[in-house]
Amino acid sequence: MANHKSALKRIRSNEAKRLRNKYQHKTTRNAVRDLRAIEDKKEAEGKLPNVISMLDKLAKNNIIHDNKAANLKSKLTKHVAAL
Repeated sequence: MANHKSALKRIRSNEAKRLRNKYQHKTTRNAVRDLRAIEDKKEAEGKLPNVISMLDKLAKNNIIHDNKAANLKSKLTKHVAAL
């Protein structure tokens, strides 16, 4: 266990960030899953910008890699266009 005050604070802040990242990542994954399950083109087109925004935020905060976000956005856009 860490002895220094700053190390103890770092442990606390790392745990808080880990939980926040996990929550955001899981929420985005669920949104992507729900978008893929939608059969109605109008509804999918309405949700697509929100999901893309969520992916961009994850990439900006280095929760997922920039290329992964780009690949997901591309695949989702193709999926919605094909409906």
